[in-house]
Amino acid sequence: MIERKFIKEKINDYRIQEYLLSVFKNSSYSHTIIQKTPLGEKIIIFSSKPGLVVGRGGSNIKSVVEDLKTKFSMQSPQIEVQEINEPDLDPSIVAENIADMLVRMGTSRFKFIGHRIIQKVIDSGAIGAEIIISGKVPSKRAKTWKFTMGYLPKSGDPANTLVLKGYRLAQLKPGVIGVTVKILPPNSVMPDSIIITGEIKVQEVKQEPEKLEEKESSKPAEKKEEKTEPKKETKKKTPAEKKSPAKKKPVKEEKK
Repeated sequence: MIERKFIKEKINDYRIQEYLLSVFKNSSYSHTIIQKTPLGEKIIIFSSKPGLVVGRGGSNIKSVVEDLKTKFSMQSPQIEVQEINEPDLDPSIVAENIADMLVRMGTSRFKFIGHRIIQKVIDSGAIGAEIIISGKVPSKRAKTWKFTMGYLPKSGDPANTLVLKGYRLAQLKPGVIGVTVKILPPNSVMPDSIIITGEIKVQEVKQEPEKLEEKESSKPAEKKEEKTEPKKETKKKTPAEKKSPAKKKPVKEEKK
């Protein structure tokens, strides 16, 4: 019985989040946290534009409170709106911006939108980011396009705990296009990161002059190169030249 009660509460919380997402669709809505208190349920809504969530004179909040009481059987729901200071680092808001741009500009410029938004996310300080656009973009068959930049873990505990994820849908004439955004925030610490605390002292090791002299004396003396004159080449006589007698010079006759 207890397990069924917990499951029923979780399903109800999921339905509330889906309802709030549909109500604040174009209000830069990020996510919702539902807390159980002794006085009732406390709902914290995160948005980069809290004025659009609240409405004029709190009209939006009043209508949401009435719907929560009637549709989801909440006794005394308390709604709190908090502002997000850096919307470019929130994956849900980034995915909503991409979906709005696809609706306004069409699917022909989806590459321009993907590269521009991911560069904006990295410039705001994110370590890594990934944008996945899936649907009939730009052909008639469904495809998946990925835009990645920076370092983003894909598996293990860091991918489940450190990476922030957001998902939005864009309704177009060809069909529904899904936009998934993953961001690794700048303050995240990876398990394999090394932090060095304190000052690093570097000591120079100097050798004594006596040891340097011993090293120089221990070196083998270089052999001096002796200058040698090139030997004159002598031609060897052939056997025919050895047998033939040597020619005598003619003797001049003396005049009487």
